[in-house]
Amino acid sequence: QVQLVESGGGLVQAGGSLSLSCAASGLTDSSYALGWFRQAPGKEREFVAAISWAGGSTPYADSVKGRFTITRDNAKNTVYLQMNSLKPEDTAVYYCGAARKLFTAPTDISSYNYWGLGIQVTVSS
Repeated sequence: QVQLVESGGGLVQAGGSLSLSCAASGLTDSSYALGWFRQAPGKEREFVAAISWAGGSTPYADSVKGRFTITRDNAKNTVYLQMNSLKPEDTAVYYCGAARKLFTAPTDISSYNYWGLGIQVTVSS
């Protein structure tokens, strides 16, 4: 049974930083791309960042480019999202996803096979 568990969310002031983690278990075949998406109230879930299995591909949404950094540790089956210079518009529930892709890092929701339950990130102005 595949499980993705996010941690590290919370409340932060604008301009501050947060680091999210997502621990994956049950991925018997470890060739998965991992990604972060977010969903704000009343809006659809949107792509934030993704990373391919070997880390060679790391696409970002334009809205977070230069502020967020995605990394992964395959030995720990964990993906991280370092978020700096946070803005109130970054407020959302952040979801971790796993996609059965070896060389690519998908940006579309439909490519992801498994999801975590999400974690709240709130940025106050």
